[in-house]
Amino acid sequence: MKRYRHSITRGRMPVMLSPLSASSVSLSSAAQTTPLRAISSMATRALLAELAQAWQANGGPTVALEPVGGVEAARRVAAGEAFDLVLLAADAIDGLMAQGVLWPGSRVDWARSPVAVAVRTGVHPPDVSSAAALQEALRAAKRIGVSTGPSGRALQALFERWGLAGALADRVVVPPPGTPVAALLARGEVDLGFQQLSEMLGVPGIQVLGTLPPEVAIVTVFSGAVGRTCAQPQAARAWLDYLCSPAAEAVKRRYGMS
Repeated sequence: MKRYRHSITRGRMPVMLSPLSASSVSLSSAAQTTPLRAISSMATRALLAELAQAWQANGGPTVALEPVGGVEAARRVAAGEAFDLVLLAADAIDGLMAQGVLWPGSRVDWARSPVAVAVRTGVHPPDVSSAAALQEALRAAKRIGVSTGPSGRALQALFERWGLAGALADRVVVPPPGTPVAALLARGEVDLGFQQLSEMLGVPGIQVLGTLPPEVAIVTVFSGAVGRTCAQPQAARAWLDYLCSPAAEAVKRRYGMS
């Protein structure tokens, strides 16, 4: 199935936050020896780790990335834990911005991630090619895995719109924060699983059926912002510029993002 661009949040266009070039970074020696401390959700951990390595190889400072569940990340930042960079779903970034723990105006939308549906390897895959077929697959599934993050909230809203929330309530399984739905699928704990495509790709024991049908497609916008206590705002802003640069696009595509 195709990947669609309908978003559950209204993302802003990426903005250039500094005059630094994303392909040729020139920072002070202090910035180059002091790692940037960043926190992200699990959905983007592998992608960000690869981009951080490429950034460092290109002359940028080290990014010390801590991936955790998105809910936990937002809680820690809101509680005042110091991070130079925060990389979460756009609505979480906006919430933290409103709380005054991120620099106003520093938000950059750097990735778009579609929600996918998957089953355990070896089972007969249901038809999920249309909204009607997906509803039938949901009715037939004994256990349905959804995440605690933005994709899970969007799916629960979709179930409500379809009038299925009551019928599915006892069958929806939400894993603990930081535990991917793919892990539940691989262990046979759910029959049908929904999460960011990036968290499904390459996971042993599951079969990705595709992204959601176009009429109900869900795409999460991931954003980044500079922490209010950041001691290296120039370096942090250059890193955000890099995430939005053409140099990062091919890597994003490999992880099912754009």
